[in-house]
Amino acid sequence: MSNQPMIAPSILSADFARLADEMTAVGGGPGRGADWLHVDVMDAHFVPNLTLGLPVVESLLKATEIPVDCHLMIEDPDRWATGYAEAGAHNVTVHVEAAQDPIALAKDLRAAGAKAGLSIKPGTPLESYLDVLKHYDTLLVMSVEPGFGGQKFITEVLDKVRKARDLVDTGHLNLLVEIDGGINADTIEQAAEAGVDCFVAGSAIYGADDPAAALEALRDKAAPGFAHARQ
Repeated sequence: MSNQPMIAPSILSADFARLADEMTAVGGGPGRGADWLHVDVMDAHFVPNLTLGLPVVESLLKATEIPVDCHLMIEDPDRWATGYAEAGAHNVTVHVEAAQDPIALAKDLRAAGAKAGLSIKPGTPLESYLDVLKHYDTLLVMSVEPGFGGQKFITEVLDKVRKARDLVDTGHLNLLVEIDGGINADTIEQAAEAGVDCFVAGSAIYGADDPAAALEALRDKAAPGFAHARQ
């Protein structure tokens, strides 16, 4: 796990006509810039929005050295998710609400060369999936309803983050805790204090005049709470 807050800019908030430039804008030197690049794949079935799919992700992978974090908000991830791992995505996250056999899917993702991530919606209880999470590398806690960017942060999900942090710290789980939805300068501190490792931020980064500076400002905001949660 990283010894500093990880920041994963979400290209859902980027200019889709200039994606290569937008990815470059959040790069940086060692220890700076984006840790992961968060790519939301939506199919207009699992969520009521349509974004991009595997062909675009394959193009993105060729255009950046930043590890790509694919968040699949799609139906039937058991069928489609491994394609993103085979294409070279660093982390491929599926929704537990959509997966038919999440344990088998985690094994398939890892076998295809990616880290396996499991996402849970704001209303989905963590406790129901603790045995499943033992097979995963990443837990993505949604702090908004999946489907659209720019939503208001749901504070109540931090209880799930605290539970996951405790399970990781006590050795019951071995995974990275990620959060996605409404993360900005006003919310990142409380998310860090709850025990998040990796923060997905969209408009807070790509809505700024200087995305790279906005990214580092978010990391600085998260740092005290991040350190305190691990004491």
